[in-house]
Amino acid sequence: MKRLQQALACLVLCVLLAGMVSVPAAALSDVLDNFWAKEDIERCISLKYFYPESNGSFGVGKEMSRAEFTTVLCRFFGWKPTSPARAVYEDVPESAWYAGAIETAYHQGAITSQDGGFRPDALITRSEAAAMLIRALGYGSIAGLIQDMSLPFQDVRSNNGYIVMAYGLGLMDGTSATTFSPEGHVSREQAAAIFMRLYDKLNGTAGRLGLATAAEGLPELSGYEAVGVAAFKLVYNGAPQLASLMEDEEAAAIRAAASSAGAKPLLYVSGGPYHLREDNAAELAEVLLQAVQAGSYSGLFLDISGLTTDAQRNELTAAAQLLREKLGQKLLYIGAEAPAWKGAAFGYDYAALGELADRLVLRISPQAETIGESTAAPLEPLERVYYALNRLRGAVDAGKLTLLLTSAGSEWNGKASVPVSGETLLSLMKEQGAENHYSSRYACAYLTRTRGAGVWYLNGQSIQERTRLARLFGGGHICLSDLNSALPEVLEAMP
Repeated sequence: MKRLQQALACLVLCVLLAGMVSVPAAALSDVLDNFWAKEDIERCISLKYFYPESNGSFGVGKEMSRAEFTTVLCRFFGWKPTSPARAVYEDVPESAWYAGAIETAYHQGAITSQDGGFRPDALITRSEAAAMLIRALGYGSIAGLIQDMSLPFQDVRSNNGYIVMAYGLGLMDGTSATTFSPEGHVSREQAAAIFMRLYDKLNGTAGRLGLATAAEGLPELSGYEAVGVAAFKLVYNGAPQLASLMEDEEAAAIRAAASSAGAKPLLYVSGGPYHLREDNAAELAEVLLQAVQAGSYSGLFLDISGLTTDAQRNELTAAAQLLREKLGQKLLYIGAEAPAWKGAAFGYDYAALGELADRLVLRISPQAETIGESTAAPLEPLERVYYALNRLRGAVDAGKLTLLLTSAGSEWNGKASVPVSGETLLSLMKEQGAENHYSSRYACAYLTRTRGAGVWYLNGQSIQERTRLARLFGGGHICLSDLNSALPEVLEAMP
């Protein structure tokens, strides 16, 4: 009998430790109606990230241990704790209620074992919580690259990159305008608020756009917000002019396909810095407006790349202002070179363009990087996407920001990036000796071949990673550079 009582007691204890006591959020004794975290607490309980205490309270004011925070982290990300647990840290017994969660978080990269110990019962600090969150999201490498990025907090001296990201993504606030209190602890209600912020960002709205270069080979366009019809490019012959890239009948067919699918057909016009001459803004706007009206487009997508001077910046802004006025209810999308973390950004007035445009579409130019004896030329590497979005945080409405992503592949010829069509890429994948790889740092796939240079490309996972990062900044709109050349898995992964 005594042994049975002990077994039952052990079972009850395990249930309590696992947080399986079900108490309606409304009945929580320590959560008042006007409590600042009431909604976050109720949502966390509803989603089963947190469970009430055995006494029917939530545990307001109770600071969380490292083991408790790790357990909630696993629940949030849907990581099923390892069972039976195996020893990862010398101070985490395999029989401990939290051992499976800690082992799982370790294998997911959310925690590390630098000194062999985990200190499960120690109260988690705000700095440690930031690091766990950012690692869990898979951004540890980015955090390592931005250690010297500035913060408004005077008390942050370690784990700077993790805190930069947690703060920049809006997951954690400072304890004052100038302090983060990295050694301060995290209470249960504070953790609930953090996880709900992350939840809302990850589940925010996202949209898909794309550019069409031909009527033949278009994918299914249902669910696309807009489709840019690449019918013209800018030229300059004493004055701004448009050069046709396709027959009127083909452009009309693309417009019809987009409209029938519920997408807005936009006239897509590309150009470079030499197409913006001083005092030509009015002429440029008029030429573009006439083309939009003549083709009965729903709006304009003007994409001018490579601007580097104040004069070019001012001309584009002036043209955008005139277009905004003359287009009326029609859409105006503007493409711009994405700002780099430490690079010059004076070629574009991002704030002004963000105000004028319905979408500000960011292009991230290819850039090679030497790693050992090889050259990496990833497309829209995740770290550069982060730099761009972080730099524009607060300057441009995040809901307007859109990432322009390369649809197919790119081969680095030693000097520049050479496009590789989706069809060609699929053919290369079938070559003898060809192998597909994935770089977690860049969130980009690449193909190695026995003969010939490697090819970098975005696969379905790459699209999802960039969409998620954009969502974390409050956006999530993705535009494919060429719908006709996109890989099937890329099309499937679009938001």
